[in-house]
Amino acid sequence: MIGLSELDGATLIAIFVKALGYGAALLAMGSALFAVFFVSSAGRQVIRLAKRIAVIAALIGLVVLALRFGIRAARISGMGIEGAMDPMMLGFVWQSPLGTAAIWRGLGELAILAIMLPSFGRWIAVGGSLAIAISFSQVGHTLGEPRTLLAMLLVVHMLCAALWVGALAPLRHAARGPEGAEVLHRFGITATVFVGLLIAAGTGLAWLLSGSFEALIGTAYGQGLLAKVALVAGVLALAAVNKWRFVPSLQSGDLSAVRALRRSISMEMVVIFGILLMTAAITTATTPAINL
Repeated sequence: MIGLSELDGATLIAIFVKALGYGAALLAMGSALFAVFFVSSAGRQVIRLAKRIAVIAALIGLVVLALRFGIRAARISGMGIEGAMDPMMLGFVWQSPLGTAAIWRGLGELAILAIMLPSFGRWIAVGGSLAIAISFSQVGHTLGEPRTLLAMLLVVHMLCAALWVGALAPLRHAARGPEGAEVLHRFGITATVFVGLLIAAGTGLAWLLSGSFEALIGTAYGQGLLAKVALVAGVLALAAVNKWRFVPSLQSGDLSAVRALRRSISMEMVVIFGILLMTAAITTATTPAINL
């Protein structure tokens, strides 16, 4: 297939670890943002959960960041485990765009830990979320032209995706009873804005990196994007059912909506993990049509 790299064992491991890194980064960013901007409508337990998830995800993200360095060194050297620990190979990786991205992401994930501090700590965490989002624009397919526009679209895309992903576990916790309907309702209203931005930024990125409709359907990169879009459409459908059916039922005191809503949010989590795997595969094993 046009633009598809060889899918050997090292590449498959790289895809899985990258997806894990994506998930940790999105959870760290999104959970911190949720804890800051929904504190007035969510209960203490929900906000406490969001903060714990943000901290745990940030710590996992730091570990995954180190693993990615070793995996990249192993892949470019062709030496396997020996290459992953070779100082010279690691030095090459550090001097690559991945090294620049690692600085932004590492500082951002450390800043996320400040979410546990009183008062000003939450704004440090918000800054950390922005730094992590910027880190994604320092490596990968968006290093092409138009560089600035691609970077801006990706940062917006990542922040919006993060808020969605980071909110799922706290919202599932809030859906244990009618008392959680307020934050679920407010999140649904806010989601109409950031999901719109998410789709707009993603569409812009897809067009700029594909270049044409023919490339979108005729290359591995384009077909990967289409598969990702299908998964995103599935998540949007679940979110729409939650917003228009289950949340109103919960607000009215219908306890049967509790189980249905929590199950639907769990399904969103599963599909989103599939989206992360697909994104990792696209960015690892395919080449955008504009670069072919």
